[in-house]
Amino acid sequence: MTNSAGKLAARNKIAGGNRMELLLFRLNGRQLYGINVFKVKEIIPCPRLTNLPHHTPEVRGVAHVRDGTISIVDLGMAIRQPAMEKPETHFVIVTEYNRRTQGFLVREVDRIVNIDWEEVHPPPKGSGRESFLTAVTQMDNQLIEIIDVEKIIASVDPFAQGVSSEVLTEDIKAIANEFHILLVDDSSVARHQVERNLSETGVRFTSLTNGREALEYLNNLADDGKDVADEFLMIISDIEMPEMDGYTLTNKIKQDPRLAQLPVLLHSSLSGIFNEAMVKKVGANFFLAKYDADELARVVVGQIRKAAGMKV
Repeated sequence: MTNSAGKLAARNKIAGGNRMELLLFRLNGRQLYGINVFKVKEIIPCPRLTNLPHHTPEVRGVAHVRDGTISIVDLGMAIRQPAMEKPETHFVIVTEYNRRTQGFLVREVDRIVNIDWEEVHPPPKGSGRESFLTAVTQMDNQLIEIIDVEKIIASVDPFAQGVSSEVLTEDIKAIANEFHILLVDDSSVARHQVERNLSETGVRFTSLTNGREALEYLNNLADDGKDVADEFLMIISDIEMPEMDGYTLTNKIKQDPRLAQLPVLLHSSLSGIFNEAMVKKVGANFFLAKYDADELARVVVGQIRKAAGMKV
């Protein structure tokens, strides 16, 4: 087995077991922060930065990394901390989120840890709308704050993407409201992106924030005698979520005869071939990398057409 194949197999095993690897790092103080290792391409000493005019202060500049130029975001500033002094003495975590590569300036990198998603919990209530945390966990009696990187990217480099008119035909608009979709995503930014997409498409939707919450919701419907596949057109679920990830949620849905006919689309900022392998392993019907409005709408429209055709 090659080294890359070995890493791929190890990642598949972790992802399929409701586990994740976190890269831990520090910003200005002793607090430990984490991001999913699957999103990390490399860690490098901070390269020489070129200033960008007319950009948000959190973007400290751009740097040439390997074969491209990427923005370098001061992660401390992005979560409302002071700017990091002497960036050239610190490190950059190069990541790939939502089909884009960017670097995050951090003071120091600590280590990589392997944890169970059941040990990861939503941020405490009262953290406020300005919180940039997506989850928290503990290790060695120390709190680890997991950063909502999608929210940070949206705050420093916002982009709006609507559904194209050619995707939404008049016949779909006329019947879309008859259908209901269950959306599951812990990131408020990602969840709102998909909600806007579904609103444009015209379908009704219910939004939940993690896999355990979604599974309990579906089980309660089934326990009440509801035909879940008739209640919902499909599920759109993130992959990495606290308490239960999207892979585990999908596997449990497909293993339950009461839920198994419900189509599942896994929608993730993670990228790479290991996703495709895991999608097949857990029985998901679709996988899309975040975020392309038309791609997502095409899947939803396809399911509407299929369901409407079955009713005729």
